Amino acid sequence: VQLQASGGGLVQAGGSLRLSCVASGRTFSFYNMAWFRQAPGKEREFLARISPSGGSTYYADSVKGRFTISRDNEKNTVYLQMNSLKPEDTAVYYCAVGWTGGTREADFISWGQGTLVTVSS
Repeated sequence: VQLQASGGGLVQAGGSLRLSCVASGRTFSFYNMAWFRQAPGKEREFLARISPSGGSTYYADSVKGRFTISRDNEKNTVYLQMNSLKPEDTAVYYCAVGWTGGTREADFISWGQGTLVTVSS
C-alpha cells in the first residue's frame, strides 16, 4: 500500500486544518489507519488510529478533543481534522497503515511521505 498525505500548511494558533491521506490499492478497507507526527528534534508521536470500518477510533491524550480521525473507504482516504491548533502542534504529520490496532511505529507497515503543519503564535 502506498500512501500520499496532503493538506499541511501555515495556520495561526486557534485555527484549523484538515489533512488527507490517499492510499493506493484495493485493500484499503482491510487496514487500520493512523496519524503520527514528528516535531523538530523529537521522536515520532502517535496521534490517532481508526479501525478498518471506521467504527472505532483511539486518540493520544495530547490531541483528544481537538483532533478527529475519519475515513472514506470508497475514496481510499483517511482524514485528520485538526481544530484549536497550538504552536506546539507544529510538526511533520504522517499517515500510516497497519494490520493491528497498535500505537507504536512498529505496528504499521507503510507510511506516507509526511506533510508539514506550522502553527504560528
